[in-house]
Amino acid sequence: MEIEDIKLENNTKKIQEQEWFDMPEFVQEKLEPYAKIIIRVDNKDDLEDLAKRLNQPLTQKTKSAWHPYRSHFRETRQPEWTTHEE
Repeated sequence: MEIEDIKLENNTKKIQEQEWFDMPEFVQEKLEPYAKIIIRVDNKDDLEDLAKRLNQPLTQKTKSAWHPYRSHFRETRQPEWTTHEE
């Protein structure tokens, strides 16, 4: 790495630090299930029966599901901003 590249990299870091200075910290909470259960089915009919009983879409490719049903992707909603006033 050449000296000019190092100077540019250091300058870029300084600019980024200035832009993010005094910004609130963002913490993404991980959703953990209460319990995990492995269920095995012998055939397509049993899988379809289980899907009906759980009222959820299940296929051979389904790796996991929430009960009651909810998407594995977080809901899209507006972020909630808070300030820490002293």
